[in-house]
Amino acid sequence: MRILIADDHRLIVEGVKLKLAELGPNTEFVMAMDMAELREAIHAPEAPSLSLALIDLAMPGVQGSEHLAEVIEHLPHVPVMVLSGSEDGALMKSLLAMGVQGFIPKAYSPDVMLSAVRLVLAGGVYVPPLLLQERVDGAVPTPPPASAAQMTPGADSLEERLRKLLTERQIDVLRLLSQGKPNKLIARDLGISEGTVKIHLAAIFRALNVRNRVEAVVASRRISGL
Repeated sequence: MRILIADDHRLIVEGVKLKLAELGPNTEFVMAMDMAELREAIHAPEAPSLSLALIDLAMPGVQGSEHLAEVIEHLPHVPVMVLSGSEDGALMKSLLAMGVQGFIPKAYSPDVMLSAVRLVLAGGVYVPPLLLQERVDGAVPTPPPASAAQMTPGADSLEERLRKLLTERQIDVLRLLSQGKPNKLIARDLGISEGTVKIHLAAIFRALNVRNRVEAVVASRRISGL
C-alpha cells in the first residue's frame, strides 16, 4: 500500500506517517511539501498505484482547491482526502461535492484520522461529524455534544429530527459511525457489545432506508437539508 501525503509542515507529515503505519507493515509513503512536488508525485509513472492521497488544503504554490481538482482529474481511481486546519462546513461540503472522499480537520485526534482513512480505503466517504451537527441557520456547534440527551431543549438540530426516526442510543451510534469508527471502537466508546452495535446499525439502516454505513451517513445529511 502506497499513500501520498502532501503537507508543508514536516512535523505533521511525520505524525501522519507514524499513525498511518498502523495500517500494516507494507505501508509506504510518498511525500510532497509544495505544489511542484505534488505535481511531480501525481505525474510519476508509479502514481496510478497509489492507494490514497492525503492532501493539505493550503501549501506553497497552491491556489484554492485547484490542486485537489488536478489530482482527482489525473488520478481518478485514487481516493483523495483533505487534511486541513479549517473546520468551515461550507468548505467541507464544496470539497466533498467536487469528489474529495474525506475531509479531516487537523484538530481531530490521530485515532479518528486513522479510522477515517480506513473507511475511505474500504470504499467509503468520510463525512466530518461537524456537518452532521450543523444547525439550520448554518452554525456549527463546537465541541460536539456527547449524546442526543445533552442537546439544548428546543434547538433545531439534526439530532432532534433524527430522534423522530431513531432512539438516542442509535443516534449515538450514528455519530460515531460518521467519524469512521469500526464496530469495535463504537462498542468500546458506548460501553456495549459489538453484537449490540450490529443490532443498532441494522435498525438505523431500516429507519433511514439505506443499505450500508456510508449511505446511512449521507441519508442523515439529507434529513438536515445539507
